[in-house]
Amino acid sequence: MSTRRRWMAAVAALAVAAAVLIGIGNANAESNGGTRVMPLGDSITDGLTVPGGYRIGLWQRFQTGGYRVDFVGSLANGPASLGDHDHEGHSGWRIDQLDANIVSWLNAYTPHTILLHIGTNDIAQNYNLSSAPARLSTLIDHITATAPSAEVFVATIIPLGSASLETNVRTFNAAIPGIVQGKVSAGKHVHLVDMHSALTTADLADGVHPNAGGYEKMAATWFSALTSVPGSIGSAGGPSPSPTSTTASPTTPPTSAPPTSAPPTGCTASLTAGTVWGDRYNTAVNVTGSSNWIVTVTITAPQKISSTWNISASWDSSGNVMTARPNGNGNSFGFTTMFNGNTGARPRVSCRVG
Repeated sequence: MSTRRRWMAAVAALAVAAAVLIGIGNANAESNGGTRVMPLGDSITDGLTVPGGYRIGLWQRFQTGGYRVDFVGSLANGPASLGDHDHEGHSGWRIDQLDANIVSWLNAYTPHTILLHIGTNDIAQNYNLSSAPARLSTLIDHITATAPSAEVFVATIIPLGSASLETNVRTFNAAIPGIVQGKVSAGKHVHLVDMHSALTTADLADGVHPNAGGYEKMAATWFSALTSVPGSIGSAGGPSPSPTSTTASPTTPPTSAPPTSAPPTGCTASLTAGTVWGDRYNTAVNVTGSSNWIVTVTITAPQKISSTWNISASWDSSGNVMTARPNGNGNSFGFTTMFNGNTGARPRVSCRVG
Protein backbone atom coordinates (compact mmCIF):
# COMPACT_ATOMS: atom_id res chain seq x y z
CA MET A 1 0.00 0.00 0.00
CA SER A 2 1.36 3.44 -0.88
CA THR A 3 2.22 5.98 1.80
CA ARG A 4 -0.64 8.19 0.64
CA ARG A 5 -3.16 5.34 0.91
CA ARG A 6 -1.89 4.37 4.36
CA TRP A 7 -2.20 8.03 5.37
CA MET A 8 -5.79 8.26 4.17
CA ALA A 9 -6.77 4.94 5.75
CA ALA A 10 -5.27 5.99 9.06
CA VAL A 11 -7.06 9.35 9.00
CA ALA A 12 -10.35 7.58 8.36
CA ALA A 13 -9.70 5.10 11.18
CA LEU A 14 -8.76 7.86 13.60
CA ALA A 15 -11.83 9.89 12.72
CA VAL A 16 -14.24 7.00 13.16
CA ALA A 17 -12.69 5.94 16.45
CA ALA A 18 -12.61 9.52 17.69
CA ALA A 19 -16.33 9.75 17.12
CA VAL A 20 -16.75 6.94 19.63
CA LEU A 21 -14.23 8.19 22.18
CA ILE A 22 -14.49 11.96 22.11
CA GLY A 23 -17.81 13.69 22.18
CA ILE A 24 -20.66 11.48 21.00
CA GLY A 25 -23.63 11.88 23.30
CA ASN A 26 -26.36 14.30 24.22
CA ALA A 27 -25.32 17.86 24.90
CA ASN A 28 -25.96 19.45 28.26
CA ALA A 29 -28.03 22.13 26.46
CA GLU A 30 -26.37 25.00 28.32
CA SER A 31 -28.12 28.27 27.57
CA ASN A 32 -27.78 31.88 28.62
CA GLY A 33 -30.60 33.16 26.42
CA GLY A 34 -28.16 34.76 23.99
CA THR A 35 -27.87 34.65 20.21
CA ARG A 36 -27.94 31.00 19.18
CA VAL A 37 -24.79 29.97 17.28
CA MET A 38 -24.21 26.44 15.95
CA PRO A 39 -20.57 25.37 15.40
CA LEU A 40 -21.01 22.78 12.62
CA GLY A 41 -18.46 20.40 11.14
CA ASP A 42 -16.20 17.46 11.95
CA SER A 43 -13.44 16.73 14.49
CA ILE A 44 -11.86 20.13 13.86
CA THR A 45 -15.05 21.69 15.27
CA ASP A 46 -15.11 19.11 18.08
CA GLY A 47 -11.46 19.81 18.94
CA LEU A 48 -9.78 16.41 18.71
CA THR A 49 -6.27 17.42 19.80
CA VAL A 50 -7.49 20.28 22.01
CA PRO A 51 -10.96 19.46 23.43
CA GLY A 52 -13.16 22.45 22.67
CA GLY A 53 -10.96 23.55 19.76
CA TYR A 54 -11.57 27.01 18.34
CA ARG A 55 -14.73 27.34 20.42
CA ILE A 56 -12.61 28.15 23.49
CA GLY A 57 -10.96 31.24 22.02
CA LEU A 58 -14.15 32.30 20.28
CA TRP A 59 -16.16 32.09 23.50
CA GLN A 60 -13.55 34.15 25.33
CA ARG A 61 -13.78 36.82 22.63
CA PHE A 62 -17.54 36.91 23.05
CA GLN A 63 -17.07 37.52 26.77
CA THR A 64 -14.46 40.21 26.29
CA GLY A 65 -16.61 42.02 23.73
CA GLY A 66 -19.78 41.78 25.78
CA TYR A 67 -21.62 39.55 23.31
CA ARG A 68 -24.22 37.20 24.77
CA VAL A 69 -24.00 34.02 22.68
CA ASP A 70 -25.53 30.58 23.20
CA PHE A 71 -23.67 27.75 21.46
CA VAL A 72 -26.17 25.07 20.37
CA GLY A 73 -25.97 21.48 19.15
CA SER A 74 -26.45 17.85 20.14
CA LEU A 75 -22.83 17.32 21.34
CA ALA A 76 -20.85 18.88 24.18
CA ASN A 77 -17.18 18.90 25.19
CA GLY A 78 -14.36 21.21 26.24
CA PRO A 79 -12.77 22.67 29.37
CA ALA A 80 -14.38 24.82 32.07
CA SER A 81 -12.91 27.93 30.42
CA LEU A 82 -15.32 27.26 27.57
CA GLY A 83 -18.50 28.55 29.18
CA ASP A 84 -20.85 26.80 26.73
CA HIS A 85 -19.84 23.35 25.47
CA ASP A 86 -22.61 22.61 22.93
CA HIS A 87 -21.78 22.05 19.24
CA GLU A 88 -22.33 19.90 16.14
CA GLY A 89 -18.75 18.84 15.44
CA HIS A 90 -18.94 15.16 14.44
CA SER A 91 -15.54 13.46 14.30
CA GLY A 92 -14.92 11.59 11.05
CA TRP A 93 -17.99 12.93 9.27
CA ARG A 94 -18.13 14.03 5.65
CA ILE A 95 -20.37 16.60 3.96
CA ASP A 96 -23.03 14.05 3.05
CA GLN A 97 -23.26 12.82 6.65
CA LEU A 98 -23.88 16.33 7.96
CA ASP A 99 -26.42 16.85 5.18
CA ALA A 100 -28.35 13.76 6.23
CA ASN A 101 -28.92 15.25 9.69
CA ILE A 102 -28.92 18.99 9.22
CA VAL A 103 -32.66 19.56 8.90
CA SER A 104 -33.42 17.78 12.18
CA TRP A 105 -30.64 19.66 13.99
CA LEU A 106 -31.80 23.03 12.70
CA ASN A 107 -35.39 22.29 13.71
CA ALA A 108 -34.27 21.12 17.16
CA TYR A 109 -31.85 23.95 18.00
CA THR A 110 -33.04 26.87 15.79
CA PRO A 111 -29.67 28.65 15.47
CA HIS A 112 -29.52 32.25 14.31
CA THR A 113 -25.92 31.82 13.13
CA ILE A 114 -24.10 28.75 11.76
CA LEU A 115 -20.32 28.28 11.55
CA LEU A 116 -19.66 25.64 8.87
CA HIS A 117 -16.23 24.04 8.39
CA ILE A 118 -16.57 20.73 6.51
CA GLY A 119 -14.83 18.75 3.77
CA THR A 120 -11.63 17.56 5.42
CA ASN A 121 -12.87 13.97 5.72
CA ASP A 122 -14.16 13.95 2.15
CA ILE A 123 -10.58 14.64 1.08
CA ALA A 124 -8.87 12.40 3.65
CA GLN A 125 -11.17 9.51 2.69
CA ASN A 126 -10.88 10.27 -1.05
CA TYR A 127 -14.68 10.28 -1.17
CA ASN A 128 -15.99 11.33 -4.61
CA LEU A 129 -13.78 14.40 -4.62
CA SER A 130 -15.03 15.75 -7.94
CA SER A 131 -18.53 16.14 -6.52
CA ALA A 132 -17.51 17.47 -3.09
CA PRO A 133 -18.23 21.12 -4.01
CA ALA A 134 -21.70 20.12 -5.26
CA ARG A 135 -22.35 18.29 -2.00
CA LEU A 136 -21.33 21.40 -0.06
CA SER A 137 -23.63 23.54 -2.18
CA THR A 138 -26.53 21.16 -1.51
CA LEU A 139 -25.83 21.21 2.23
CA ILE A 140 -25.91 25.02 2.23
CA ASP A 141 -29.19 24.93 0.28
CA HIS A 142 -30.73 22.68 2.90
CA ILE A 143 -29.53 25.01 5.66
CA THR A 144 -30.91 28.14 4.03
CA ALA A 145 -34.20 26.44 3.13
CA THR A 146 -34.74 25.19 6.68
CA ALA A 147 -33.47 28.35 8.42
CA PRO A 148 -33.93 31.14 5.83
CA SER A 149 -33.23 33.95 8.28
CA ALA A 150 -30.04 32.38 9.68
CA GLU A 151 -26.61 33.83 8.98
CA VAL A 152 -24.49 31.04 7.47
CA PHE A 153 -20.69 31.43 7.59
CA VAL A 154 -18.98 28.98 5.23
CA ALA A 155 -15.25 28.47 5.78
CA THR A 156 -12.63 27.21 3.41
CA ILE A 157 -11.07 24.20 5.13
CA ILE A 158 -7.70 24.44 6.84
CA PRO A 159 -4.49 22.99 5.34
CA LEU A 160 -3.49 19.32 5.56
CA GLY A 161 0.04 18.13 6.30
CA SER A 162 0.20 15.73 3.36
CA ALA A 163 1.33 17.52 0.19
CA SER A 164 -0.84 15.36 -2.07
CA LEU A 165 -3.94 15.83 0.07
CA GLU A 166 -3.23 19.56 0.37
CA THR A 167 -3.47 19.76 -3.42
CA ASN A 168 -7.01 18.38 -3.15
CA VAL A 169 -7.76 20.81 -0.31
CA ARG A 170 -6.83 23.74 -2.54
CA THR A 171 -8.95 22.42 -5.40
CA PHE A 172 -11.96 22.02 -3.10
CA ASN A 173 -11.44 25.43 -1.49
CA ALA A 174 -11.17 27.13 -4.88
CA ALA A 175 -14.79 26.22 -5.60
CA ILE A 176 -16.20 27.64 -2.35
CA PRO A 177 -16.16 31.39 -3.17
CA GLY A 178 -18.27 30.75 -6.28
CA ILE A 179 -20.69 28.60 -4.30
CA VAL A 180 -21.10 31.28 -1.66
CA GLN A 181 -21.50 34.06 -4.22
CA GLY A 182 -24.23 32.06 -5.93
CA LYS A 183 -26.18 31.87 -2.67
CA VAL A 184 -25.65 35.57 -1.99
CA SER A 185 -26.92 36.42 -5.49
CA ALA A 186 -30.01 34.36 -4.72
CA GLY A 187 -30.67 36.51 -1.65
CA LYS A 188 -29.40 34.03 0.95
CA HIS A 189 -27.61 35.09 4.15
CA VAL A 190 -24.37 33.25 3.36
CA HIS A 191 -20.87 34.57 4.07
CA LEU A 192 -17.41 33.34 3.02
CA VAL A 193 -14.69 32.87 5.65
CA ASP A 194 -11.11 32.34 4.41
CA MET A 195 -9.95 29.91 7.08
CA HIS A 196 -7.32 28.19 4.93
CA SER A 197 -5.03 31.22 4.72
CA ALA A 198 -5.30 31.81 8.48
CA LEU A 199 -3.29 28.65 9.27
CA THR A 200 -0.20 26.88 8.00
CA THR A 201 0.93 23.29 8.47
CA ALA A 202 3.02 24.54 11.41
CA ASP A 203 -0.30 25.14 13.20
CA LEU A 204 -1.26 21.44 13.01
CA ALA A 205 -0.76 19.00 15.88
CA ASP A 206 -0.92 15.84 13.76
CA GLY A 207 -1.04 16.90 10.14
CA VAL A 208 -4.84 17.19 10.25
CA HIS A 209 -6.06 18.88 13.43
CA PRO A 210 -4.83 22.24 14.74
CA ASN A 211 -2.68 22.59 17.83
CA ALA A 212 -3.66 25.14 20.47
CA GLY A 213 -2.11 27.99 18.48
CA GLY A 214 -3.90 26.90 15.32
CA TYR A 215 -7.26 26.79 17.08
CA GLU A 216 -6.60 30.26 18.44
CA LYS A 217 -6.06 31.49 14.87
CA MET A 218 -9.34 29.86 13.85
CA ALA A 219 -11.13 31.59 16.75
CA ALA A 220 -9.76 34.98 15.69
CA THR A 221 -10.83 34.39 12.08
CA TRP A 222 -14.36 33.33 13.03
CA PHE A 223 -14.72 36.30 15.37
CA SER A 224 -13.57 38.75 12.72
CA ALA A 225 -16.09 37.32 10.25
CA LEU A 226 -18.92 37.39 12.78
CA THR A 227 -18.34 40.97 13.83
CA SER A 228 -18.35 42.04 10.16
CA VAL A 229 -22.01 40.98 9.85
CA PRO A 230 -24.22 43.11 12.12
CA GLY A 231 -26.51 41.08 14.34
CA SER A 232 -24.89 37.72 13.70
CA ILE A 233 -23.86 37.51 17.38
CA GLY A 234 -26.14 40.17 18.79
CA SER A 235 -24.92 43.58 19.92
CA ALA A 236 -21.57 44.42 21.51
CA GLY A 237 -21.34 46.06 24.90
CA GLY A 238 -24.15 44.09 26.46
CA PRO A 239 -23.83 41.94 29.57
CA SER A 240 -21.08 39.37 29.49
CA PRO A 241 -22.21 35.83 28.70
CA SER A 242 -23.07 33.90 31.85
CA PRO A 243 -24.02 30.30 31.04
CA THR A 244 -26.40 28.43 33.26
CA SER A 245 -23.73 25.83 33.83
CA THR A 246 -19.94 25.98 33.70
CA THR A 247 -19.39 22.38 34.65
CA ALA A 248 -16.53 20.85 32.70
CA SER A 249 -17.30 18.02 30.32
CA PRO A 250 -16.57 14.45 31.49
CA THR A 251 -13.32 14.40 29.49
CA THR A 252 -11.90 17.51 31.18
CA PRO A 253 -10.42 17.56 34.69
CA PRO A 254 -11.95 20.12 37.06
CA THR A 255 -9.93 23.26 37.73
CA SER A 256 -11.36 23.70 41.24
CA ALA A 257 -10.13 22.06 44.41
CA PRO A 258 -10.28 18.25 44.55
CA PRO A 259 -13.57 16.77 45.79
CA THR A 260 -13.82 15.78 49.41
CA SER A 261 -15.17 12.34 48.52
CA ALA A 262 -12.78 9.43 48.11
CA PRO A 263 -11.02 9.33 44.72
CA PRO A 264 -11.73 6.49 42.31
CA THR A 265 -9.70 3.37 42.80
CA GLY A 266 -8.53 3.04 39.23
CA CYS A 267 -8.48 4.38 35.69
CA THR A 268 -8.44 3.03 32.15
CA ALA A 269 -6.43 4.25 29.17
CA SER A 270 -7.75 3.45 25.68
CA LEU A 271 -5.65 3.72 22.50
CA THR A 272 -6.85 4.93 19.11
CA ALA A 273 -4.72 4.64 15.95
CA GLY A 274 -3.92 7.98 14.32
CA THR A 275 -2.42 9.33 11.14
CA VAL A 276 0.39 7.27 9.57
CA TRP A 277 3.16 8.72 7.43
CA GLY A 278 6.11 6.93 5.84
CA ASP A 279 8.38 7.59 8.81
CA ARG A 280 6.01 8.11 11.77
CA TYR A 281 2.51 7.65 13.14
CA ASN A 282 0.18 9.24 15.67
CA THR A 283 -1.68 7.70 18.60
CA ALA A 284 -4.56 9.16 20.63
CA VAL A 285 -5.23 8.11 24.25
CA ASN A 286 -8.43 8.63 26.21
CA VAL A 287 -8.45 8.16 30.00
CA THR A 288 -11.57 7.29 31.99
CA GLY A 289 -12.19 6.62 35.68
CA SER A 290 -10.13 9.44 37.18
CA SER A 291 -8.87 12.95 36.50
CA ASN A 292 -5.79 12.32 38.66
CA TRP A 293 -4.14 9.78 36.41
CA ILE A 294 -0.69 8.62 35.42
CA VAL A 295 -0.43 6.76 32.11
CA THR A 296 2.63 4.71 31.24
CA VAL A 297 3.30 4.40 27.51
CA THR A 298 5.79 1.77 26.36
CA ILE A 299 7.34 1.97 22.88
CA THR A 300 9.20 -0.88 21.21
CA ALA A 301 12.78 0.05 20.24
CA PRO A 302 14.04 1.45 17.94
CA GLN A 303 10.81 3.45 17.73
CA LYS A 304 10.90 6.79 19.58
CA ILE A 305 8.26 9.32 20.61
CA SER A 306 9.07 12.61 18.92
CA SER A 307 6.25 14.89 20.13
CA THR A 308 3.25 14.95 22.48
CA TRP A 309 0.20 17.11 23.14
CA ASN A 310 -2.16 17.74 26.07
CA ILE A 311 0.13 16.09 28.67
CA SER A 312 3.17 16.63 30.84
CA ALA A 313 5.59 13.89 29.75
CA SER A 314 8.79 12.37 31.09
CA TRP A 315 10.87 9.38 29.98
CA ASP A 316 12.97 6.66 31.58
CA SER A 317 16.67 6.32 30.81
CA SER A 318 16.01 4.08 27.79
CA GLY A 319 13.69 6.62 26.19
CA ASN A 320 11.20 3.85 25.47
CA VAL A 321 8.89 4.33 28.47
CA MET A 322 6.98 7.60 28.73
CA THR A 323 5.09 8.71 31.83
CA ALA A 324 2.15 10.97 30.98
CA ARG A 325 0.31 13.17 33.47
CA PRO A 326 -2.57 15.64 32.90
CA ASN A 327 -1.58 19.25 32.25
CA GLY A 328 -5.02 20.85 32.47
CA ASN A 329 -6.11 20.08 28.91
CA GLY A 330 -8.42 17.18 29.67
CA ASN A 331 -8.30 13.40 29.80
CA SER A 332 -7.40 12.92 26.13
CA PHE A 333 -3.88 13.26 24.79
CA GLY A 334 -1.72 12.10 21.94
CA PHE A 335 1.79 11.60 20.67
CA THR A 336 3.82 11.04 17.50
CA THR A 337 6.15 8.06 17.21
CA MET A 338 9.01 7.68 14.72
CA PHE A 339 9.19 4.20 13.14
CA ASN A 340 13.00 4.20 12.87
CA GLY A 341 12.74 1.05 10.75
CA ASN A 342 10.21 -0.79 12.95
CA THR A 343 6.81 -0.40 11.26
CA GLY A 344 5.09 -3.32 12.96
CA ALA A 345 5.08 -2.49 16.67
CA ARG A 346 2.56 -0.23 18.36
CA PRO A 347 2.52 1.40 21.83
CA ARG A 348 1.24 -0.29 24.99
CA VAL A 349 -0.39 1.70 27.77
CA SER A 350 -1.34 1.23 31.41
CA CYS A 351 -3.05 3.63 33.80
CA ARG A 352 -2.93 4.22 37.55
CA VAL A 353 -4.34 6.89 39.81
CA GLY A 354 -1.68 9.39 40.86
